Amino acid sequence: MTSHIDLAYSNAGAADAVYSKIAKRIIPFLILLFVVAWLDRVNVGFARLQMVTDLRFSEAVYGFGAGIFYAGYLLFEIPSNLFLERIGARKTIARITILWGITSIATMFVKTALSFYILRFLLGAFEAGLYPGVILYLTYWFPTTRRAHMMGVFMTAIPVAGILGGPLSGWIMATAGGVGQLANWQWLFLLEGIPSIVMGILTLLVVVDEPGEARWLTERERQLVVTDLETDRRQSGSRKYGFTEALRIPQVWLLTVIYFCLVSANPTFGFWGPTIINGLGVKNNMMIGLLSAVPYIVSGIGIVWVGRHSDLTLERRYHCALSCLAAAAGLILIGVFENFPFLAFAALIIGVTGVLSAFAPFWQMPTTLLAGTAAAGGIALINSIGNLSGWLAPFAVGWFRDLTGKTSTGLYVVAGLEVVAATLILVLVPPASKAYRWKS
Repeated sequence: MTSHIDLAYSNAGAADAVYSKIAKRIIPFLILLFVVAWLDRVNVGFARLQMVTDLRFSEAVYGFGAGIFYAGYLLFEIPSNLFLERIGARKTIARITILWGITSIATMFVKTALSFYILRFLLGAFEAGLYPGVILYLTYWFPTTRRAHMMGVFMTAIPVAGILGGPLSGWIMATAGGVGQLANWQWLFLLEGIPSIVMGILTLLVVVDEPGEARWLTERERQLVVTDLETDRRQSGSRKYGFTEALRIPQVWLLTVIYFCLVSANPTFGFWGPTIINGLGVKNNMMIGLLSAVPYIVSGIGIVWVGRHSDLTLERRYHCALSCLAAAAGLILIGVFENFPFLAFAALIIGVTGVLSAFAPFWQMPTTLLAGTAAAGGIALINSIGNLSGWLAPFAVGWFRDLTGKTSTGLYVVAGLEVVAATLILVLVPPASKAYRWKS
């Protein structure tokens, strides 16, 4: 007779196999989607190396235009995620991806600051919903105890984008100038926008909205996942299901403030990373692209390790807060060691790894409070308002660079925001436990 222990091990093994099958099916495609999204979002950092001179933009104009992307996020992210819950991820993600690809390509025709602002705003508006949509989508497939790891694996999309995008963008900037009477930065927007349109079309063919519709799962596997998710919902206790309820929860607004501070370093590194490397004495665009990939290679390891360890321990606060402090340290040390290129580059690696490692544990906090429509809208609310720092931080770096001639001053400001994020987490977010959830 099979013992209860043997049965438990058998069930655990079956669940591991099923979730591994699901992860292999959906995570690589989601990573690829976010890779092309991230490339189209931050390739303006490489374009800046020539675009600012060609169009006679000030550093403040560039920083404002690079960051206004997030204003589009603010206005359209919540409707997009609520719409995803209604019509499903497949149609929503396809619409998002195709439209941002078209907009990215259109940026090659920018002539004035106003047209730059408009297209960057539209890029944010069209991409709005992808990142929080994926966060919501993962809750349809994975229970709480597996979600941070999956989120961490998904977040390797940013390092992958940096690893592939840095050398690719550097190569385009180094070789494409003058071809077909187009500037190198124009070719950059064109060649990196086309894959997004292709991915949008593939989304309609590949993405499945929920486990019950997955033909590549057996009936037994589908039932295991559905039962597992339902058990997870019951064990999570009382959570808010309505969007208006989510707006009345103080912790949601606390998480929004924390995320505003946390996320600031991410676009700062994305938009200003090539300039930081250039400031260390590297002048060749191809070499800048290759060196830009290095921090993302290292950060890929950190992201997966932090997400997995956070799941194993069911601890979120210290994993997130310490990652924020690492990001702050990196930002500060870039300025401190600006006359020591090797040390400053090491600091860049630390900063990128720190901020990217913070995301997976952070995004487990809202889902302990919210479910259903509240999760869709609440996650989008936190992400959209929080991402406003993605507009303000790059602008601040550009503004201080115009004033002082140095990038480091703005980096210190962003480092301060990372310290605030870590402090708020450690002081105001309740300690973790094996049954981690907030008492709302």
